[in-house]
Amino acid sequence: MAPPKAALDFLDFVNASPTPYHAVQESIHRLEKAGFTAVKERDNWSSTLRPGGKYYMTRNASTIVAFAIGAKWKPGNPIAMIGAHTDSCCLRLKPVSKKSGSGFLQVGVETYGGGIWHTWFDRDLSIAGRVMAKDDKGNFTQKLIKIDRPIIRIPTLAIHLDRSTNFDPNKETELFPIAGMIAAELNRTGQTEATAKPEETAPPSSSEESFTPLKEMSERHHPYILEIVAEHAGVQTDDIVDFELVLYDTQKSCLGGLNEEFIYSARLDNLNMTYCSVLGLIESLSAASLDDEASIRLISCFDHEEIGSTSAQGANSDLLPAVVRRLSILAGRGHGDAASDKSWEHITSSDPDIDLSTAFEQTMAVSFLVSADMAHSVNPNYAGKYESSHQPEMNKGTVIKVNANQRYATNSPGIVLLQESAKRAGVPLQLFVVRNDSSCGSTIGPMLSAKLGVRTLDLGNPQLSMHSIRETGGTHDVQHAISLFSSFLSHYTELEAKIFVD
Repeated sequence: MAPPKAALDFLDFVNASPTPYHAVQESIHRLEKAGFTAVKERDNWSSTLRPGGKYYMTRNASTIVAFAIGAKWKPGNPIAMIGAHTDSCCLRLKPVSKKSGSGFLQVGVETYGGGIWHTWFDRDLSIAGRVMAKDDKGNFTQKLIKIDRPIIRIPTLAIHLDRSTNFDPNKETELFPIAGMIAAELNRTGQTEATAKPEETAPPSSSEESFTPLKEMSERHHPYILEIVAEHAGVQTDDIVDFELVLYDTQKSCLGGLNEEFIYSARLDNLNMTYCSVLGLIESLSAASLDDEASIRLISCFDHEEIGSTSAQGANSDLLPAVVRRLSILAGRGHGDAASDKSWEHITSSDPDIDLSTAFEQTMAVSFLVSADMAHSVNPNYAGKYESSHQPEMNKGTVIKVNANQRYATNSPGIVLLQESAKRAGVPLQLFVVRNDSSCGSTIGPMLSAKLGVRTLDLGNPQLSMHSIRETGGTHDVQHAISLFSSFLSHYTELEAKIFVD
């Protein structure tokens, strides 16, 4: 049996997305191909957005929100939402990364999130991320880079020198990548150890242009790394002002297993759900799907979930509340270009069912959020770590996550809603709870549920090796989630009216 097309496209997506910035860029490519138009937070949406329109916006280039407005939308109506996240555990270059030891060029890195760090040893690593560069007009622009060849490695200590059975490296002193040999770098630049001199820092100049508040980039990072970064960014080395770069594994994601039933990949948590959210939204929009739609269909893929979501572009920010507040009163003010647009004629500020002062609260009361973050598949080698009646398997459907202590926001009305959506899509679902004697992770679901006052359910595709540099997921679960999300977004208006809970 040929692998599902969605799984193959997901491989392209994740291989092109070593960072949240790249994941957002890849999402934009797919959204624009499907007819979505960019809008900016700083602009007036009432003069831009139209019924039946499809739009997206970004914040910090690492978080993206996309939405499609039903042709029959009016203030206070529902919004069907899916939330995911674009970030994954990784190693990030420190602001001063230039280090050396015992003849090696080394790179200082900082841990991001709760990674299984020993899996980063002895892997072929490279660098990707965002570069801020100065152009010839004096403006500072963002450039995305992805160096496709391995240039960095973190070596383990030979077993002959350490016979201990536990491998628990010190994250500051032993999780230390090497990038080359000092002698090779001196040979490349035509120097020798005898002639090489420490770089001298020039005294501060009175000229404003020559004065640099921080040390030069070439003093903070290895010059050859800067040269490679500049080459991939398409700029001169001296034009690089700063960057946010991470390490990533150059081994590409691929299909695996005897019958290609697995996906072997980095960043399944959570680019799998980011991809399925984007494709679910796109697939929910057939040629005339918005003509009779009274709701808004929305996805939001946030940065910084792995470190708590507390940032301007994280789920614990004002981003989603601000977006849905603007949408909840859309075209209800009777001013701007939208007021004269014939397509908005059915909406007037004198409509007795519309109170713009409470439209946001009305909208949240009838809306729903699916929090999409990867779930645990049962690991056959550690089956005792799982609750005996809740052991999800790969390729048997997306997993609804339940926790009595609200580490997940799922409740029974939400399960009814997702089960009805799954029926219409013809896809299976599974259930998961952790053992009572086990800790439980959490997601963006509870925080957004509390922040918005919106009904929420947590789910995700099952995977093994979560937070490893190389994870395992199910080939068929990609399409399972896409179909489920498409059905949820397409049928929410109909289903919401049938589930009566105040």
